[in-house]
Amino acid sequence: MRDVNSPSTDQDAATSDATEATTVGEPGAVQVIVGTDRTRIVLSGEVDADLGPELQEATAEAEQRGLPIEVDAHHVTFMDSSGVAFLARLSIRSEHRVRLLRVPPTVRFLLEVTRIGELLDVVDDDGAEPFEPVDSPG
Repeated sequence: MRDVNSPSTDQDAATSDATEATTVGEPGAVQVIVGTDRTRIVLSGEVDADLGPELQEATAEAEQRGLPIEVDAHHVTFMDSSGVAFLARLSIRSEHRVRLLRVPPTVRFLLEVTRIGELLDVVDDDGAEPFEPVDSPG
C-alpha cells in the first residue's frame, strides 16, 4: 500500500493518464468534401449529441449539392442515436441511395440493431472508385 504522504511516481501518473484517456473519448468531427460526381461526408471521433448542429449543417450542405452522398465512417470511435438519426435523415432526404464507407464494428452493430443499415449501401472498400474533390470556390 502506498503512503498517501509520499510523492507520486511516474508510474502513478501514467496510470492516471491512461485511465483518463479511456474515459474521455476523441471529440467528434464532421467534414463535407464536394467531389466531381458525389459528396463525401467524413465522420470521426465520437458522433453524439454534441455534434448535432454540425451533422445538421452537413446534411443541408450535401442536400443542396444534389449529388450522390457517401459517408466515410472509418475513424468513428463511438456513435449514439444522434449519429443513427443523421444517417436515417440522409437516407430519407437524398435523391440517391447513400453509401456508408469503411464501417467500424461499433457502427455496424448499430446499423444492424436499428435496421438503418437496410436504408444504406454499406461498402467495406471504396478503392474501386477514386474520389476527386473539386476545388473550393474563392
